[in-house]
Amino acid sequence: MPEEPQDEQPLDGELLDQTDIDALIAEAMDEPEEIIYDPEGNKVRTQKGTRIEAYDFRNPVFLTEVELRRVRIRHEEFIRYLAARLSIFLRLEYSLKMSRLATLTYSKYTETIPNPAHVVLFKLDQLHGVGAIDINPRLALTMVDRMLGGKGHSVQGERYLTEIEMNLVDDVANIVLDEWCRQWKVERELNASIIGHESNGRFLETAPADSIMLVLTMEAGVGDCSESIQIGIPYYTLEPVIKKMYEDKEKEINPEVVGSKQSWQESFDRVDIPVSAEWDAGVLTVKEAAHLRPGDVIRFPKDVLSDTCIRLTNTRKFKGEIGLDKNQVAVKISEKLEEKEEIL
Repeated sequence: MPEEPQDEQPLDGELLDQTDIDALIAEAMDEPEEIIYDPEGNKVRTQKGTRIEAYDFRNPVFLTEVELRRVRIRHEEFIRYLAARLSIFLRLEYSLKMSRLATLTYSKYTETIPNPAHVVLFKLDQLHGVGAIDINPRLALTMVDRMLGGKGHSVQGERYLTEIEMNLVDDVANIVLDEWCRQWKVERELNASIIGHESNGRFLETAPADSIMLVLTMEAGVGDCSESIQIGIPYYTLEPVIKKMYEDKEKEINPEVVGSKQSWQESFDRVDIPVSAEWDAGVLTVKEAAHLRPGDVIRFPKDVLSDTCIRLTNTRKFKGEIGLDKNQVAVKISEKLEEKEEIL
C-alpha cells in the first residue's frame, strides 16, 4: 500500500511566508496566563492585558518616580524660600541647598543622626505622627551666637545645648516648620507645633522601627559655618497630602479624569457596623450626676422622640423619630445629616 504523505517540515534556511511570520509574532505577543487571588481570596486566571508587578515587602517603595519628582520640586521651592526667611531673621546671608531627598526605614534614619545632636520633635496638628528636625549642634550654636548679637562665627567643638540655647534654636525651628507647612497649603492647611527635644538619635522612639520616613537633608551655611539640617517625617503622616497633590496634578493634565473608579466587593456585605440611637436630653450638674442611682427617673423633653440621632460607629449620619413597630422599638429615618454635622 502506498504510504500516506506526511507534512513536510521546512528545512534549515528555508524562508517563511507572511502567514508563518504573523503566527510567530502573535504567539510571542500573547501573554501567558497566571494564577492570582481576587479580593475574595479565590484563585482566578489573569485576564488579557493584566499587568503583574513584583512587590518587595522587605524594601517597599511608597513613592512612585512621578510622586518623588513632584515632592522634590516642592522641597526645592521650600529650601529657596526658607533660605530667604532665615537670612532676614539672622540679618546674615544664609545659604541652603538640598543634599538628599530619600525614603529610609525609621531604624536607618535614626542611625544617620550623629551624637551629640540637637533634635527638635514636632507634631502636625491635622495629621498623625511625629516628625523630627536634626540640626547639627555646631550650626545651632553658631545661629544662637548670631541671635545674641555675635558675628556668626563658627563655634569650635560640639556639645549639648543648654536650656536657653534650645529655646533660641526653637525660634529657627518654628520658621522652618512654618515655611514647610506653607508649601502644602494648596493641598491642605497645616499647623505644626514643637513637642520636645532629644540629644541622641538612639533614644528616639517616635515611630515603629520598620516604618518608612521621608528624609530631607540640607547643607546650611551661615557665616563661616557649614553643617547639615535634616528633616524626617513618617510617610504615613505625609500620605494624605502627597496623594492629594498627585490627584490635583492629574486633574490639571487630564480634566476628564476625576479619580479612580471604585468598585464594591461582596466581602464588604459581611462587615458589621455598630448602630446606635441617641438624644441630647439636657444638662445635669456634677452633683446631680453623682447622686444618680438605679431606679431614678430622668425626665426628657416631649420633642426628644422626634429628634433622635442615629450613629454609625462613631459618626452621626441620620436624624429620625423613635417609636414602636410590631411591638419592637424602631427608628424612622427622616433626614441625612450634612457633612459638617456628622462628626462630633
